[in-house]
Amino acid sequence: QVQLVESGGGLVQAGGSLKLSCAASGRTFSTAAMGWFRQAPGKEREFVAAISWSGVSTNYLGSVKGRFTISRDNAKNTVYLQMSSLKPEDTAVYYCAASARATMTAAEAHYAYWGQGTQVTVSS
Repeated sequence: QVQLVESGGGLVQAGGSLKLSCAASGRTFSTAAMGWFRQAPGKEREFVAAISWSGVSTNYLGSVKGRFTISRDNAKNTVYLQMSSLKPEDTAVYYCAASARATMTAAEAHYAYWGQGTQVTVSS
């Protein structure tokens, strides 16, 4: 069992930065790939970024590549999402998720555990 708690969301102006954190409990964290997803009002939840269990491999949604960076600290059971050059279209509730697999995946169905979400609002 893995429990996930996100933090770091908030209101920021376009062009600004935010760093989201996701603290995980449970001994399987260090062997699980982790991901970030987001859901904007009236839209489906979408994949944002994923990282393998070791942190060596990462994958990003095309529209955030070069602006967002996913990382993890297995010693602290924490995964991060550094977001820069934020745009109003990045406004959404951001969710952290833990995969049942060690290899990273963009497929939502492969994620077994989810956090409660943190709101990110980017004003123009």
